[in-house]
Amino acid sequence: MKISILNGSPKQKKSTSELLVNYALSQLGNNNDVKIYNIGKDILSENQYKVIAESEAILFVFPLYIDSIPSDLLRLLIRFEEKKLFHKNIMIYCIINNGFYEGQQNSIAIEQMKNWCMSAGSTWGQAIGIGAGEMLPFIADVPLGYGPNKNLGNAINQLAFNLLNRKKGADILVSPNWPRILWKIQSSLIFWYPRAKQNNLKIRDIAKKSKIK
Repeated sequence: MKISILNGSPKQKKSTSELLVNYALSQLGNNNDVKIYNIGKDILSENQYKVIAESEAILFVFPLYIDSIPSDLLRLLIRFEEKKLFHKNIMIYCIINNGFYEGQQNSIAIEQMKNWCMSAGSTWGQAIGIGAGEMLPFIADVPLGYGPNKNLGNAINQLAFNLLNRKKGADILVSPNWPRILWKIQSSLIFWYPRAKQNNLKIRDIAKKSKIK
């Protein structure tokens, strides 16, 4: 089976999307022709456009940017549409992650991808919307389907099964199997506070509310 995986993360390396691509690969088996494209790094050649358009299934993996699709990926989607290379036999699947706890936050981006799929002339398969995406690299040693990765593992297994069988499935919105209050404390101590310090901000600066005049 010909499968194209498009990593839409703008990050050059060590992105959560890259981790999710690897998770998906682990469930797709070794008997398929799988090609991976890093949209944030590579400029696609005309031949690559054609190879992607010959896929039986395409999996888009990307982070949520302001409740929407990253600009580099959006430009590529527009380019695909302009070239009119896609057709109804291509199944489209997505894995989207965001920094909020709730997977529900990805709903708008999922609808955007569905609309694009319809406009491009392909067939929608399924999407996974993942919450607490920034947490995933910190628990990468936890096997899929276990502990805080239980929901994620089950969702990726289901999407991989549908993709390999070219089936449609209900979109899945998942949050980690981890108490929200602990996630909030840990994300602040491990991620947000260090990021603030790198940008010459203090903890109290994070808590300030913008005054809109």
